Amino acid sequence: RFSLLLLNLEEYYFEQHRANHITNKDCKDERKFRGSLKICSKSIIFEPDDNIQPIIKIPLRDCISIKAPEDNEANNPFTRVTSGGISVVCSQVFLIKERNVIAPYKTVRGRTEHLFQLDVAGKVGDVVQTLHQLYRASCLDKMGDQAAMITAILQSRLARTSFDKNRFQSISETLHMECKAEMVTPLVTNPGHVCVTDANLYFQPLNGYPKPVVQITLQNVRRIYKRRHGLMPLGLEVFCTENDLCSDIYLKFYNYQDRDEVYFLIATYIENHIAEHTAESYMLQWQRGHISNYQYLLHLNNLADRSCNDLSQYPVFPWIIADYSSSELDLMKPETFRDLSKPVGALNKERLDRLLTRYQEMPEPKFMYGSHYSSPGYVLFYLVRVAPEYMLCLQNGKFDHADRMFNSIAETWKNCLDGATDFKELIPEFYEKDSSFLVNSLKLDLGKRQGGKMVEDVELPPWASGPDDFLQKSQEALESQYVSEHLHEWIDIIFGYKQKGSEAVAAHNVFHPLTYEGGVDLNSIMDPNEKVALLTQILEFGQTPKQLFTIPHPQRIIPKLKSLSRTSSHSVSITESPVSPNEESFEDLTEESITLAWNNIAKLKLDEQYKIHKEAITGIAVTCKGSSVFTTSQDSTLKMFSKESKTIQRSVSFSNMALSSCLILPGDSTVISSSWDNHIYFYSIAFGRQQDILMGHDDAVSKICWRDGRLYSASWDSTVKVWHCVPGEIPTNKKHHFELLAELEHDVSVNTIDLNAANTILASGTKEGTISVWDVSTATVPECLNMLFFFLFLLFAFFFGTDSRHLLSSGEDCCFKVIDVQTGMLISSVTTDQPQRCFKWDGNTILSGAQSGELLIWDLLGGKVVERIKGHTGAVTSMWMNEQCNSVITGGEDKQIMFWKLQY
Repeated sequence: RFSLLLLNLEEYYFEQHRANHITNKDCKDERKFRGSLKICSKSIIFEPDDNIQPIIKIPLRDCISIKAPEDNEANNPFTRVTSGGISVVCSQVFLIKERNVIAPYKTVRGRTEHLFQLDVAGKVGDVVQTLHQLYRASCLDKMGDQAAMITAILQSRLARTSFDKNRFQSISETLHMECKAEMVTPLVTNPGHVCVTDANLYFQPLNGYPKPVVQITLQNVRRIYKRRHGLMPLGLEVFCTENDLCSDIYLKFYNYQDRDEVYFLIATYIENHIAEHTAESYMLQWQRGHISNYQYLLHLNNLADRSCNDLSQYPVFPWIIADYSSSELDLMKPETFRDLSKPVGALNKERLDRLLTRYQEMPEPKFMYGSHYSSPGYVLFYLVRVAPEYMLCLQNGKFDHADRMFNSIAETWKNCLDGATDFKELIPEFYEKDSSFLVNSLKLDLGKRQGGKMVEDVELPPWASGPDDFLQKSQEALESQYVSEHLHEWIDIIFGYKQKGSEAVAAHNVFHPLTYEGGVDLNSIMDPNEKVALLTQILEFGQTPKQLFTIPHPQRIIPKLKSLSRTSSHSVSITESPVSPNEESFEDLTEESITLAWNNIAKLKLDEQYKIHKEAITGIAVTCKGSSVFTTSQDSTLKMFSKESKTIQRSVSFSNMALSSCLILPGDSTVISSSWDNHIYFYSIAFGRQQDILMGHDDAVSKICWRDGRLYSASWDSTVKVWHCVPGEIPTNKKHHFELLAELEHDVSVNTIDLNAANTILASGTKEGTISVWDVSTATVPECLNMLFFFLFLLFAFFFGTDSRHLLSSGEDCCFKVIDVQTGMLISSVTTDQPQRCFKWDGNTILSGAQSGELLIWDLLGGKVVERIKGHTGAVTSMWMNEQCNSVITGGEDKQIMFWKLQY
């Protein structure tokens, strides 16, 4: 029945002793109760073995005397004695869990004496001495002085003990480090010793509670996060699962060096087993529908220091539904949903106007809201029915007033809209499967409301048939199309660029400065009493999550004619609109075959290889039927290779300068090659001769693209030029007609360009790593939409994803980077062990050509290589893939072209 929740906030449990509690000593009705005597930093607690009897809690500050019964020195009631019993006389005592019922504590006021007879009489002297020390600490006037003295006692105890190495799982384990720390659970911390070996993480509580040793096998660790605890960078949380809300252990260290060393040891161990996840990597998975809205919010909370073990930083989830009166919940109506672009405090315009008036009149530092959207009190407001002991711990043994309890969903939502000081959001439990927090299954006496009604189960909206149905519909709402389209707006407010600064002011999202990370530097406050008071105030008020994004968060990509729905395990399933088998379109079949090909891309096998050039290959183009392969090379030649005869059928040299790329115009009649001699050459396949020359640049042409009668050419002369091109005709000697539509200026040489599938957006990349995005959808001068990223390294290649929302780039820095085109945000970065010179991707998987000559297959979302295929003897410099994605041709520095096929 005993738990650390019976302690006060910031109190420690030091030790326990088996003992008898003797009442009415030397009287006829003298009684003995067997149990355990707990010595805590601010109280004495006796837990009887008999569950009918209440747990007795005696605050040390209310003690009148602590002595042995035989001690007759009236003037010195705290003299150290060595008898078998300890007498405690106090002015107040709390009775807890009488008849094993969770209820508000009973307070017995008035002078009472309690006699505790220890089983081991020899320990009485040490126990009494400890109680005297703690009593003196509790009698100090100022909280800071109390905390300092208790901390000194705790550190002395920790210094006299060490981790018991006999607790190691194996005698062969190697110890890496040992230090002092505290295990954190909601509202309480438990001091002890941490050990990290080559196989396990251990925590041994000083008091042996709740068990002698907590052990985490490093091999099972999946995630590890550094945490702020008490506004200080001292926390560390370890998860052995990928998607669970609660961790396996949360530790708070006494200095950040110990925390960082433990983090380093564990992270070093697991880095070869799992990929480190960042907010950006989760964003990419969420955007593409690989994780649900629920899972994404859970990961963001984790990354923003929110933890189930810290009620002042509990995970925060949004109110989604705004309709709690209808008999049916219509998720197709926008009015059903809360406006996710605004904080709760700004949802009611009248209330907001009053708050803004006060804000304008307020002296610095200004804030709009006097309470936060997440605090320990709000969390336990929702969870009181399943976590009543936490509420009793937080509120000094009392429940809140019955009318202020979580009585009704609709009432709570209305109060959040209209209440002068109520701006709270929700907690993850509203989108989980366990509905017990809505039901008073423990039969708790939570009081009687003004109308005489007892507080029982939470009153649900008419559209919910019961608690489980309410959660199911809430989950469906969270994963609905409306929320998927707007959730990024709420993320901007809670975790993103509207959290702080001028954007927060514009979004009406300004809370008290002390709630923000870095709002106060505790180390700069020298007065211990001021520090304790400030810390207590902040922890009770609530804290704003760590800011994860400083630019607008990208919107989720919503599949066309598809709806997202979350399964019971919070994974995403994609449900097609109803189509009969006979109506399946050719496009659907093509898409299925492409998906099948990418799912099996690791089965790519080398079919043929030919050495056809004298220098590295720079470009590959293939005719529609696949019979002829054209390649360009630094040896200045364009070659035509026949797949049927396996011979070079043509070899053309336009100049003595290297050719940089090639492409075939629709109809397979003309090949275009770009050259380092500043020219672009047009070659007629049918007539086997040079057809035209475009002298378009002042330096080498690095890359060309062709779409819908437009030629796009990139050059080292720092420009990209857009040409309208009318093809010529060989028999009549009619030349191509070129009209320069636009010249896109850059600061330095342009290395590469790519067009999205709709031919509306052009991306250009320079030798210094700047990627720019241009709107080329109109016939007028293209507009620069965004300068996406500045990498400070040479870009080898980048390509749009099939959805046109993302660009994937590779460069000299040995990284794949995924960039959101709309916002310019870097949303994923995967480190490679060597430069990747060229690649193809489908949004989830990458097939890349490496500097070493290998072909590598990457799981982009997992951030790891899933297959290495031996290929060229030098760097892979060029890659072509057919439309069905089941045939690949690569060219390399070894002057060879290699033909690859999927073998299912």
